[in-house]
Amino acid sequence: ENVITVSATSEVYAKPDLALTTLSVLSEAKTVGEAMQDNTTKMNKIIAFVKSQGVEDKDLKTTNFNISPRYEWYDDGGRRVLVGYTVSQSLQVKMRDLTKVGDIIQGATGAGANDVGNLQFTIDNEDALKDEARNKAIEEAKIKAKTLAEELDIRLVKIISFSESGDFPVPYYAVSAKEALGVGGGTPDIQTGENKISVTVTLTYQIK
Repeated sequence: ENVITVSATSEVYAKPDLALTTLSVLSEAKTVGEAMQDNTTKMNKIIAFVKSQGVEDKDLKTTNFNISPRYEWYDDGGRRVLVGYTVSQSLQVKMRDLTKVGDIIQGATGAGANDVGNLQFTIDNEDALKDEARNKAIEEAKIKAKTLAEELDIRLVKIISFSESGDFPVPYYAVSAKEALGVGGGTPDIQTGENKISVTVTLTYQIK
């Protein structure tokens, strides 16, 4: 059968309304109990502070908890000696008030977080924007097909296939504990920018 294929891309820009970051605590001590106590105390302080900034329980999620031994190697025959333990714990935090992101990062490091990273700004209801971009792309593709049919003096019978691809980049910002503590400056200035949602659709028409 005779067919023509047209493609169109539509982009929608929107300011993020949700920030996600991971706050981690790494504790080292001679015994598991000491490392656990240090880690738990610091993480509880971090959680209490984050909640005081308006973050709800549903927006807090432990993503990692690990206990591992620490060894030191000695040159006299390659001896390995147990010298202590490391306890690490990571907490993912969703922040819906973007004006507080810098304050939360700074306060969390002050409460004991020694690693802050994976800060992402996204859109909570991204599906609605994807639908908007998709609909715009479909309309543009239909206009292209109609124009092409007129130029080639052919008739569009029906759409026989449809495909879609998307590009949904998320702005990324990573901050170290030293930066978040304000060394060389105050609260980190976090710029959210805009997110771009891009959808490309391809329509294949049967023609006469």
